[in-house]
Amino acid sequence: MVRMTPSPEPQATAERELCGLVNGLAQQITDHVRERAVPLGLTAAQATALREMTGPMTMRELAERMSCEPSNATFVVDKLEKLGLIERRAHPTDRRARQLVLTPEGDTLRGRLLELLAQDSPLAGLTAEQQRTLQDLLEHAIIRR
Repeated sequence: MVRMTPSPEPQATAERELCGLVNGLAQQITDHVRERAVPLGLTAAQATALREMTGPMTMRELAERMSCEPSNATFVVDKLEKLGLIERRAHPTDRRARQLVLTPEGDTLRGRLLELLAQDSPLAGLTAEQQRTLQDLLEHAIIRR
């Protein structure tokens, strides 16, 4: 008697479709950030850095939040520093580290950016509860790796 193993095709199809949806949402979010950054004279990477600057942090912390390498974050921060939006300061507890801090101008521009990002966000169609559920599911999928 020949035993048939279930085909992996339905699972592969489901994963392919889910990956397509996640990638599509990520692209919509990227496009949204880029569109909102332009009127402020920022690149998408600069807007992402400002969005993630919720308080003083190291370059490594910012790079992690931006999902990029520290060297890429350094390039972005260099530009933001030249624009007078971010300062590098001595870290209060680690002599070897520098801390990134928004200047008053950077804080004001970040506020304007956050207002623009809230307009027509790709996630705006979800309720707060749905957004929390999506976040929980994505965190679970990422942590599981």
